[in-house]
Amino acid sequence: MSPQGNGNLSVMPLQEFVLDGFAGGLQTQSLLFALFLALYMVAVLANLTMIMIITLDASLHSPMYFFLKNLSFVDLCYLSVIYPKALANTVSSSKVITFEGCIIQFFFFSLMGATEAFLLAVMAYDRFVAICSPVHYPISMCPSICACLVLGCYCGGCLNSILQASFTFTLPFCSSTHIDHFFCDVPPLLKLACADTAINELVMFGICGLIIVGTTLVVLVSYGYITVAILRMRSGGGRHKLFSTCGSHMTAVSLLYGTVFVMYAQPGAVESMEQGKVVSVFY
Repeated sequence: MSPQGNGNLSVMPLQEFVLDGFAGGLQTQSLLFALFLALYMVAVLANLTMIMIITLDASLHSPMYFFLKNLSFVDLCYLSVIYPKALANTVSSSKVITFEGCIIQFFFFSLMGATEAFLLAVMAYDRFVAICSPVHYPISMCPSICACLVLGCYCGGCLNSILQASFTFTLPFCSSTHIDHFFCDVPPLLKLACADTAINELVMFGICGLIIVGTTLVVLVSYGYITVAILRMRSGGGRHKLFSTCGSHMTAVSLLYGTVFVMYAQPGAVESMEQGKVVSVFY
């Protein structure tokens, strides 16, 4: 890819960016504020409630709910990195974010996003062991192993975040500081670079593709075995209970992995900013 700059743009140390967000007048911005606020409040209340119930109810102190509590915590952090600033920008004439603030926002957004993907894969593996090997489940998913799996998810997310942030924020940026998005993300930041971003795009596609393919394989293989086990059951009530439990998990997996693939792991993802903003609201 050729450099993004032109003759009228100069490379200079940046101290701040401007998050353009969604285009539109006062009415559009008011609708966006109401939408973002509603989504954020529902998500915060739902996740906090989930964490409190699982923590206080001793009957829910099992591996499945341990992973679910961590997923709720990650989701809460994930949203809180993005939505407060997005909400402020919809009602403010100044949509500025400092260079350091942009790095911090991107780092934690990338950390929580990758961690959530890994956690969803771990949860699929947990259901596979519980359904297909119930006798060995207490040993295979003992508290120490569960803790190690969750720690591994956070470490994987942290590694992804460090790599993505290092490759992105070491680029020279042009004097155009307007980010065509409502938060700091790789694709719109690459469009501001005054250098060849081919390596950066390759790294983004490679890392995101590896995470998506690897975790998707874990989910598909786990649910393949789970489906076979469910079909062998004679109890209709048992089948319905397992399908409903696994169905909600698969919905979350499809929503996250599908939108992340559209955003980061397909050719042309860097160019489709308007599509990217809409897709970002969903994941």
